[in-house]
Amino acid sequence: MVNMMKALVFTAPHTFEYQDVPRPEPAPDEVLVEVKACAICGSDVHGSSGENGRRIPPLVMGHEFSGVIEAGHPTLAKGTPVTVYPLLSCGHCEPCQSGHPHVCNTLKLIGIDCDGGMAEYVKVPADKVVEIPAGLNLKLGAFIEPVAVGVHAVRRSGYKPGDTAVVYGAGPIGLCVAACLSYFGASRVLVIEANPYRLEIARKLGFTPIDAAHDDILAQVKAHTGGLCADYAFDCAAHPSVQNTLMDVIKVRGTAVVVGSYKKPPEVDLLKVEFKELTLIGIRVYERRDFDIAARILASGTIDFEQILTVSAPEQAPQVFQDLLKGTNAIKMLFKL
Repeated sequence: MVNMMKALVFTAPHTFEYQDVPRPEPAPDEVLVEVKACAICGSDVHGSSGENGRRIPPLVMGHEFSGVIEAGHPTLAKGTPVTVYPLLSCGHCEPCQSGHPHVCNTLKLIGIDCDGGMAEYVKVPADKVVEIPAGLNLKLGAFIEPVAVGVHAVRRSGYKPGDTAVVYGAGPIGLCVAACLSYFGASRVLVIEANPYRLEIARKLGFTPIDAAHDDILAQVKAHTGGLCADYAFDCAAHPSVQNTLMDVIKVRGTAVVVGSYKKPPEVDLLKVEFKELTLIGIRVYERRDFDIAARILASGTIDFEQILTVSAPEQAPQVFQDLLKGTNAIKMLFKL
């Protein structure tokens, strides 16, 4: 008799069904994880439209999740709290061979190119399992993946403790980048956002908010940096309006870091890059060690990430995704399985 489980299945554009489906059977090199919490990524929301062609129905989405070992791990016992490093690299292309599999030429992800964590159980390659630090609750365990994006962005930027930084966007990734900058010793982190609720959350988390809808952004950045502007600016909003000030809010020889994914290529003022000798860096996902660092940041309790997490039941998924598409104050939604 086939073992069954509940899973949230993406069945057609903008359509989700909470169904009974066969429980996955792991191969010898795979592990079965009992999922406890799974977060919704912004890419899941946009992918639910079916426009990008990556998430092909029927699919169980979810690449930000936590759970416990059910069976199959060579060293971790049943019940061990874990998350999953979701990148599936080919191992053969030039980036993979040169030690950069996170930018594999044919990179795939669990929950995007194969079934992921929006189900009671998921099977994953054994080498993708990451043990969660003792004492870290599983809701926060599902947030390790977004924090890892922030860790990777800060590490790759060349940031040094004591530097100042501007972060565009107070969504999940923007707040994760800001949190990582703060954790690593930034002297000041300015967060630019138009949504009043998100601005208030940024303030509560200890960052300096700048209202993109009403403030003169450049004037505010100068006011908070003694007229010098910032050492770094991180574009986590991926909104065309960011390019109006991104190159202005950083010092001569400063660094701009593109973290968010644009739907359409924006115009970039390369003349400012030339005249100010700026550095422009792109960020794609994370490396394995970023997961370990992210887990330690969450376990440290130095940033109250609970403020930005909202828990929902998978049965409510159609309404949750619809609300997220329209725009909502909820910053990061998680399903409790």
